[in-house]
This record gives sequence, structure tokens and C-alpha cells, in this order.
Amino acid sequence: MHQPLALQPLTVTGQTDILSVANNPVLWICVAGVFGVIVIQSIIFMRAARRAAPAVDMSPKDISTSFRSGAVSAIGPSLAVSLVAIALLGLFGAPAVLSRIGLIGSAAYDVAAAGIAAGSMGAKLGDASYTQSVFAVAFFAMSIGGAMWMLATLVLTPLLRKGDAKVRSVNPIAMAVIPAAALIGAFACLGLTELPKSGIHTLSFSVSAAVMGLCLLLARKLRRSWLREWGLGLSIVVGLIAAYLAAGPAIGA
Repeated sequence: MHQPLALQPLTVTGQTDILSVANNPVLWICVAGVFGVIVIQSIIFMRAARRAAPAVDMSPKDISTSFRSGAVSAIGPSLAVSLVAIALLGLFGAPAVLSRIGLIGSAAYDVAAAGIAAGSMGAKLGDASYTQSVFAVAFFAMSIGGAMWMLATLVLTPLLRKGDAKVRSVNPIAMAVIPAAALIGAFACLGLTELPKSGIHTLSFSVSAAVMGLCLLLARKLRRSWLREWGLGLSIVVGLIAAYLAAGPAIGA
């Protein structure tokens, strides 16, 4: 009787030395190309922002402040992604981690996709059944999923731009409120999903929110714009410290 692919035992006898394949020079060349495209895109976007600034009454100082705020705000999330990437180096190798976790930043999706792909071959990530063949299939699953995200962005962005122009023609104020509401909703959704996991998650969330609110309040009261710029980074760091201190007794036990 024929068994489904997911239930069949792993019959391919491949090498389990994953890193010898994962660190292939060809993959390093591909990663270099990916990051080269990112650098070029960043330069294009920065130049486009400077050209469009006069049309929205932004001074050179405002542009520099916005760039600096974006750079500072990226530190916290980048540190989190870096920690995840380091943990996954032994599982997927540096090129795969850099091209997937470093580019997309969705460790949860990539690990889940790799796990499902490995399971379809009767293998499991990290154990003796995780051969070079399984790695190739898992890496392909991770990459094809990310490619679909980019393709969806490429297709949907022009459609959303048309919708944006139509809404602005009807009610310009709405487009000042909708993006802000969308960002608040997105961050709230990401944060609230962590609360049921444990009391430490709740503590970290609460402390981070309090620190961010305090930074915004002090920035307004003291007229210190740098507090607003550094607020996200400070809230993330303080939240991590609070989580570490709260988890210390549990780790020691």
C-alpha cells in the first residue's frame, strides 16, 4: 500500500555534514549579490527622498533627522534578528541565514517552512536524518516562500498606490490617519500575541511600553527630540533587561 510522502521513512542516504554544502562558495556569491541589490536600493530610496522633500516642505535638517531616527529605530529589531541568526548558523549555514533571516527577518516563517519541508521527507531539523538532500529541500522551501512575498509586494504596490490616490482625492485627512492606525494595529497585534505566553512576556511588553511612553513624554516636556528618536531602541533594551532579570531565578533553578 502506498504511503503519503509525509509518512514515508527517509530512504535517501545522504551526508549529514550540512555545513560543507551550506557554505558553498556559490551560495556566498548569491548572498553578496542579494546584499548588493539591497545597498543599491537603499541609495536609490535615499536620493528619491531627498528629491521629494521640497514638495512636502521638508528641510535638509528634517531629512537628516528622519534618516537618523530610522537608523536608530532599526538597532533594536536588528539585534533581535542577529541573535536568532547566530542560533541558526549551525542548522542552515551562514549564506542561507544571511539571505533568509538577514533579508526577510522572519525567523518564525523560515524555521517553520524548513521544518515542514524536512518533515515531508521523513526527516527532522538538526538530528541524524537531516542530510544534505533534506537541507537542499528545506532551503528551497524557505527561499520560494520569500520570493512569493516579494512578488506579492511587486504586484500589489501599484494597486495600493491607485487606492491611495483615490482616497486622497475624496478625503486627504483620511490618508494621514490610516497609515498611522495601520502601524499601531500591526505593532499592537505583534505585541499582544506574545502576552499569553508567560508572565515574563507580559512584563517585558509592559516595561517596553512604559519606557516608550516616558521617552515621548520627556521629549515633549523637555523639548529633546533625540529622546523621541532613541525611544524605540531604549524601550527594547530596557524590556530585554527586565525579561532577563525576571527570568534569572528561573534559569538558575
